[in-house]
Amino acid sequence: MNNVVSNNSLRSINWSSIVMYVLGFWLSASMTIDFIVLPSLSAAGMMNSSDFASAGYLIFGIFNRIELFSAASILTCLLIIRRNHFISNSPLKTESFSLILSGLLLAIALTYTYFLTPQMSALGMQFTLFEPSYIMPDAMVSFHGVYWILEVTKLVIGTILLRWSFNGVCAAKS
Repeated sequence: MNNVVSNNSLRSINWSSIVMYVLGFWLSASMTIDFIVLPSLSAAGMMNSSDFASAGYLIFGIFNRIELFSAASILTCLLIIRRNHFISNSPLKTESFSLILSGLLLAIALTYTYFLTPQMSALGMQFTLFEPSYIMPDAMVSFHGVYWILEVTKLVIGTILLRWSFNGVCAAKS
């Protein structure tokens, strides 16, 4: 009764391909929001609207939960890969390093969900009805800087893990 799940059923699933598909979805959705949705909202003038903070919180709140699910899925799959030593012939200890990188992805998603999005939305809220113009606070600019640093870090880490996953899928087919 030591092993509830047999190793044969775990080996029949290609965990590297699951990591690859989840990373592909996550990174493409992230780039779509960063490079298509947000610039189009800015061009439409919505970012100067007083309602943008609540709309941004709604959009990013939903997407942040998707990011959390994606990061947790990737970490879970890589833990299974590590447990079963599917990449045991790697000279650079890819398994251990991939766990560290996926943990960083989870930390980035947690930072977005529970720190950056609420803080940026709170800074963007207007509490005066008669103030017609919206001026971005200085703290918002620094939060945007942190966001873009984390976003570039996420894309670099995701690309590294995507490459390793692709190599794992190719190794499983040969």
